[in-house]
Amino acid sequence: MDPSIQRALNDKLYDKRKVGALDLERVIRDLAAAKEFDRIKKIIQQLCNDFAYAVHQPHARNGGLIGLAAAAIALGPELARYLDEIVPPVLACFTDQDARVRYYACESMYNIAKVAKGEVLPYFNDIFDALCKLGADSELSVKNGAELLDRLVKDIVSESAATYVSVLHTSDESVVEGDKESPDESVDLPTAFSLADFIPLLKERIYVINPFTRTFLVGWITLLDSIPDLELVTYLPEFLGGLFKFLSDPNRDVHVATQGALERFLNEIKRISRIKKGIAESRNARSEGKRKRSGSMESEASVPPEAEGDEDSVTAADEKSVSSDDDWVPGQDVAVNHKDILEILTANLDAPLEEDSLQESLRWIVEFLDIAPEEVLPFAPKILAHLLPAMASGVEPIRQAAARVNTSLMDYVVSLSDEAGTPEPTPTVPSKIPTTALKENQERRDSSTNTRGSISGAKEPDRRESEVQTPPPPYNKAPTPTPPPVRPQVDLDYAAAVNSLTLLFLNDHEATRVAALTWLLMLHKKAPKKVLAINDGTFPALLKTLSDPAEAVVTRDLQLLSQISRNSGDDYFTSFMENLLQLFSTDRKLLETRGNLIIRQLCVSLSPERIYRTLADCIEKEEDVEFASIMVQNLNNNLITAPQLADLRKRLRNLETKDGQTFFVALFRSWCYNAVATFSLCLLAQAYEQAYNLLQIFAELEMTVNMLIQIDKLVQLLESPVFTYLRLQLLEPEKHPHLYKCLYGLLMLLPQSAAFAALKNRLNSVSAIGYLHIAPRAYVSQSRSNSVVEALSSLQLHTRQKSSEAHSSSFSAPANAGQSNFDRSSRLKGRDEGGIRWNELLEKFKSVQERARRAQRPGGELDDGLAMLDGRLGEGVDGKAYKELSRLQGPPLPLKDNPPAVQAGKKPTLGKFGRLGGAVGGARPKR
Repeated sequence: MDPSIQRALNDKLYDKRKVGALDLERVIRDLAAAKEFDRIKKIIQQLCNDFAYAVHQPHARNGGLIGLAAAAIALGPELARYLDEIVPPVLACFTDQDARVRYYACESMYNIAKVAKGEVLPYFNDIFDALCKLGADSELSVKNGAELLDRLVKDIVSESAATYVSVLHTSDESVVEGDKESPDESVDLPTAFSLADFIPLLKERIYVINPFTRTFLVGWITLLDSIPDLELVTYLPEFLGGLFKFLSDPNRDVHVATQGALERFLNEIKRISRIKKGIAESRNARSEGKRKRSGSMESEASVPPEAEGDEDSVTAADEKSVSSDDDWVPGQDVAVNHKDILEILTANLDAPLEEDSLQESLRWIVEFLDIAPEEVLPFAPKILAHLLPAMASGVEPIRQAAARVNTSLMDYVVSLSDEAGTPEPTPTVPSKIPTTALKENQERRDSSTNTRGSISGAKEPDRRESEVQTPPPPYNKAPTPTPPPVRPQVDLDYAAAVNSLTLLFLNDHEATRVAALTWLLMLHKKAPKKVLAINDGTFPALLKTLSDPAEAVVTRDLQLLSQISRNSGDDYFTSFMENLLQLFSTDRKLLETRGNLIIRQLCVSLSPERIYRTLADCIEKEEDVEFASIMVQNLNNNLITAPQLADLRKRLRNLETKDGQTFFVALFRSWCYNAVATFSLCLLAQAYEQAYNLLQIFAELEMTVNMLIQIDKLVQLLESPVFTYLRLQLLEPEKHPHLYKCLYGLLMLLPQSAAFAALKNRLNSVSAIGYLHIAPRAYVSQSRSNSVVEALSSLQLHTRQKSSEAHSSSFSAPANAGQSNFDRSSRLKGRDEGGIRWNELLEKFKSVQERARRAQRPGGELDDGLAMLDGRLGEGVDGKAYKELSRLQGPPLPLKDNPPAVQAGKKPTLGKFGRLGGAVGGARPKR
């Protein structure tokens, strides 16, 4: 360069540097016209080395930058060959400490890019990186300069990035012309802009935090995605994770821009998916049409005219589809990596604090379940692990989005068997499943809303083999479309899904736990052999979940356990019942609070008789006598009161059948642990003679507070609708002699409490009937009085006493029993022959009660009389029960000794008789 130009460029004043740059521009333009390229190259090297790279001379650097811009303007079309020397020093000035140098670097690059246009694209990554940093510059002027440069580069990229090939990569002019005429053949030549080279830089920069830089990045991503031929969506997984993080930026502009970009990408993925599905369907229709035509040609003679017309229309449609299929549709060859995108979406679900990112990820997953559900299926276990907790989120939009994903995913998994199983050609392997299993599978399929085939894929041979005998031959003959052979390969990882769902039992939210159990119910219904076995870790978790505080969770858990038991063998069912008893044994609070719910819910889902038989067998072997007694009491209360067990109660009342007898014996042998429960079982089965024999054994037992409370409850139950038949049988004393003995025996056991009064009233209301069946006594006519009230109360008193005596005498002696007693004894004899050995059952009862007595004796808890009541009051007997039991000392007790005085002829006063009659009639005397 001329020394004058050098001095001008080195000047500290901008105007002088500008004059020098204009002179330099004129000189280089003349040299370019004279084709003195060597001298031009030397001038450019001098500008770079002596000026632009002069780090400690800011004025020189400014002069070098403006000089390089002037040289670029002067070179014009010849600039491409010098860009390798011009661009690097300008890029180096972007990082200068002086803000003015950075600004002039932006200005210089702007002028260079404006001249070079597409030729600047090979340096795009370096320019982009510099702009990425300058966009967050602290100096406003630099930021504005960078923004101007950014706009220019965006214009160049949007115009030239997809197709522009640098002149440096072409060998001669003819090749360039050939490329312009046939752009499809220019694939061999690399374009100036390489998206593949740019993506690693974008991937690195996408995790910035600065809001200005984030806005800059979103702007560029949106621009590149808008260029059709670049297909940025192919590289979406590389930067999608960072883009989702932008949604949680506090800057509203960043959030809005990112939301728009993500919406654009999602719409593009949906569009590409629709195009590909449409092409696949048209190809399938075309191949189907070919098969139909070939079939119609073979049977052309037998085709009616209407069918020929249909064939012509099919052929026309087929040709149309062929022609449309041959046309290239934009997007048909774009490869979208659904798998990697779903990896990112699943990872986003694990960030509950980033609510916007979580909500958007859920929205994407819903769309993917519509676009490519088979791609989502392998991620189902991971999705479920984070999706179900989101269903209990405190943010309403997230909760709604999670519910939509849950519904869509469950619907797809439920529909899997239809899609994957039905089109499969059925194998000819003979079934290895027993006939019972086949029947159970058939019943389950019939009961479901839509009949399902095998679980997706060929991964469950047992279920498929069980169906071998059922499908008709047309399934094998029917032409199968082309997609189904691919779909069976897609299958849900049941083990991983079950593990994910089981871990959610520990979640704090009830909605999540209920949803997890709902999923397990559905999965087990689909694939009972793949989901939940007795020997895996899920079964203990399901048992533990019975202790859940939420009743909805316990109900779903019981439904699942019942469903597993229903689809399993006897070994599993027995093991389930044993484990349930073990759980009750260790967690007494669960038995107390949820025992009834669990037993009744199981009886709804499973066979009540099977449950009671199995539990009875398990209880009979129980070592813990106290727990066995509590458990029997609980089961017995449900047996008497639960509406779900009404059929079981009817069966128990019918002891004439062999089945009823074995069931009664099975229950009796385990019910022996609880004396009152055994007695009530006999009343329920109408085995009144056995019940009376039990009462005689009760006399030998030590009467505890707990036992008295149970008798009290039994008396209350006798007044319930369940025992209506028993109360009606009191009207037929000749048919049921021992029933009176049983009830009077209960009366003798009870203290004079409310239950005593209730039972006494009941017996008094029918005692006259029993009295009528006995020969009249002479003393009845001895009671004379002028008062009708006195006579009636006297008659009532003697009726109660003598009817009791009459029952004990007449029904125990064969001479007075009459024909009905003979019938009863013969009926019992018939039962003995049928299988119930009553004496053995009594011996069993005695031995079990003796064992219980020995087990409780070391504790010293048993005692007779009122001392026992006082001692046990603080150990759990409630105050009401204690008050009722304490009436042992009440006034009605000595009144029982008064009737002999009346009988001896001592005529009491009307007032005394009135009190006595009130006491006998059941009215509670005032203290």
